[in-house]
Amino acid sequence: MITTIVLIKADPRRIPDTATTLAGIEGVREVYSVSGEWDLVAIVRVTSYESIADVVTRQFAEVQGVERTQTLTAFRTYGKGDLEQAWDIGVE
Repeated sequence: MITTIVLIKADPRRIPDTATTLAGIEGVREVYSVSGEWDLVAIVRVTSYESIADVVTRQFAEVQGVERTQTLTAFRTYGKGDLEQAWDIGVE
């Protein structure tokens, strides 16, 4: 599974509708309204890089209110569970 984080600049008047529409796209797991330079953050999980291209460059571009995106593709996941497991290696 490939995880991609998409930062989205949206028309401020359309943020709720834009977020709802984005959340309905296949492969989009969550959409967050955020503070700062970006308005929305979408978490996309798909099985291929071709699917990322389709979701972000075609489907997101068709959503009214999306003005600009920046796509970050994750290479590796780190979390509390990963760190605990790393410390347990070789311990019986």
